[in-house]
Amino acid sequence: MAAGIPSSMQAAGIVQEGDLVLLTAARPFVLPAEAEEASRVVEELNAAADRVAALHDFAKGMGIAAPQIGIGRAAALVRPPEGETLTLLNPVVVEESAEMDEQFEGCLSFFHVRGLVPRPLMLRVAYETADGQRCVSVFGRGLARLVAHEVDHLAGKLYRARMRPGVEPISVAEYRGTGAAWQYEG
Repeated sequence: MAAGIPSSMQAAGIVQEGDLVLLTAARPFVLPAEAEEASRVVEELNAAADRVAALHDFAKGMGIAAPQIGIGRAAALVRPPEGETLTLLNPVVVEESAEMDEQFEGCLSFFHVRGLVPRPLMLRVAYETADGQRCVSVFGRGLARLVAHEVDHLAGKLYRARMRPGVEPISVAEYRGTGAAWQYEG
């Protein structure tokens, strides 16, 4: 374990495993009526993501959900390795591929371990903008994994609940010996 990383995440304002907010379904926004509140939460998420990004390089991208900063509302950000930050308000997975893969994931709320998590290779996600516009986007591979992880947070589910029975998270030191990068065929 890298010295100080979990306490650094906590110092950066990330709620740590054991806090009930991480196991409670987030309350959806009523949009556009709560647009101002949604915008405030998104600003707080961006500030927290900036603090976390200053502590660690996220070569595969990163995400953060409102419960991870102690706000039980249905908002999440995903920062892919390249491209624009995705803002997801009230996201719901409406379709997922039957084709799955299993890759290691980390979580800011228990950053000292990595878990081998099966996820669909494609997700179709419905979400809203602050002005209440409904959007549907399709995400594939690594981006689908990042989005699924954050949508799970909003449902009060941690990645450990998705791991195969008998599979346990491994230490960061052990993980670093695995070759780390997500691999996809084709």
